Amino acid sequence: MFWADEIVEKVEKTFPDRKSFIVRDEKTPSGRVHIGSLRGVVIHGVVAQALKEKGHSVKYFYEINDADPMDGLPVYLPKEKFLPHMGKPLKDVPSPESPDESPTPTKNYAQYFGDEFVSVIRRLGLEPEIYLNSKLYAQGQYDNLIDIVLEHPEEIRAIYKEVSGSEKREEWNPVQIVCEKCGRVGTTTVIGSKGERGKKIVQYICEPDKVKWAVGCGYKGETSPYKGRGKLPWKVEWAAKWQIFPVDIEGAGKDHSVVGGSREVAERIARDVFKGAVPVNIPYEFFTIGGAKMSSSKARGASAKEVADSMPEVLLRFLMVRNRPERHIDFDPAGGTMPRLFDFFDESAEITFGKKESDVKEDIKKAFHFSQLKPDQEKDLFRPRFSRVAFLTQMPQLNFLDEIEKLKGSKLTKEEKAEAGMRVKYAQKWLEDYAGENDKFTVQEKLPELAKTLSAGQKKFLADIAALLKEKDWKGEELHAAIHELKKKSALESKDAFQAIYIALLGKNSGPQAGWFLEALPKEFVIKRFLETSI
Repeated sequence: MFWADEIVEKVEKTFPDRKSFIVRDEKTPSGRVHIGSLRGVVIHGVVAQALKEKGHSVKYFYEINDADPMDGLPVYLPKEKFLPHMGKPLKDVPSPESPDESPTPTKNYAQYFGDEFVSVIRRLGLEPEIYLNSKLYAQGQYDNLIDIVLEHPEEIRAIYKEVSGSEKREEWNPVQIVCEKCGRVGTTTVIGSKGERGKKIVQYICEPDKVKWAVGCGYKGETSPYKGRGKLPWKVEWAAKWQIFPVDIEGAGKDHSVVGGSREVAERIARDVFKGAVPVNIPYEFFTIGGAKMSSSKARGASAKEVADSMPEVLLRFLMVRNRPERHIDFDPAGGTMPRLFDFFDESAEITFGKKESDVKEDIKKAFHFSQLKPDQEKDLFRPRFSRVAFLTQMPQLNFLDEIEKLKGSKLTKEEKAEAGMRVKYAQKWLEDYAGENDKFTVQEKLPELAKTLSAGQKKFLADIAALLKEKDWKGEELHAAIHELKKKSALESKDAFQAIYIALLGKNSGPQAGWFLEALPKEFVIKRFLETSI
């Protein structure tokens, strides 16, 4: 069974009498949002879609947590500008964008990085309802929950200790205040409270040495914790959010879902303190780039926008969807990874439309289905192999669409022309940024200097290919097989034989598949060049 269907089945069993569900996810935009964060968005979006397709009513909320403190400075931002703002809510930190850079610069730090990430979410055809956490606080939606927390500090401290082993000091209260003097929230500690529900006053101190990443101003005061003046620490806040909506389905990365982890702490607080329900969890594995776990604040890994720019949106969705949530994804756009991903996608299309069989046909069809940005995009098209497209884009003497029609064996439809054009765009991007040297080539107008190094055996091999080409007009695969037969009759090693072809035409030791490479070039040009090597 496809993984999204398994989750839907679990949800239906958990809530047997329900037909309406709330799905939620979130991100704190502490810097450029890395591609790993996009995995959660897609997983939740696919689950929401799967629920809708089974006839359920679904709301999908996505939070930009702009109320969190700035607790790390990305290496790509100037220290002199941002160090003074460490510890402040992200909404109160200035935008990295200068007014000179844009006629409509963003208002704050969270908005700057959050907007970039939301644009990627929209590009992938995902439509969660986006909201800001700071607005929930300002609207008073946390106020009642803050009251409950202030009345049960001992119980919350006990949960932290029992579940995660984290021992909080006796005077610790699970509420922070935005300091009235310096504006920091990450440095404050509530040391007491008084008053009845809805009218509480808290005493707090902005501690200079509470955390390593910010320095509090030392101010002591008292204030109301309501309407955004107070903030819950994130594990407590996480449990509180489930009560505000209320949330039925919300997954989290595996690092949060381990025994004794943040998720377990939040679940206990939700049940024991707030007396509320806990959403169905979807633990999911990391998404890494080249084996490196990513960090928004430390600039490790590729941003969601960078990866989204490197491939079509449908392919990025496919990459996320075809892998089960509990399976780690390590993606590196360098080398042959991108061509293989396109091939996997094309194969899934062939299986979907009955052109190819598979032992896991239904799962593959579901992966193809959920990778589409819109239902009407799920169409049976001729999709030229990405490697062939990358090859043709480096052959300016050829008419690209004519060559694609030759591959199809008939005229391209309007949609197929658009598909081919899209692949050209991303093939050029791949060749420029990610392809290995073996994938890039330029047919040399003159005999390369390197051709002078060819052995007598290599020169004879090229002359034999020239004679072969004179016999008839060859198809690529047929020609490739014929070249292999010539090689067998020669005394050359396979490596030396094919190197001779590439040296004579490209001035390098490697290149594309020889048969269809030679087929694509003007026959008289190739014959002349190969005979030229023996002069």
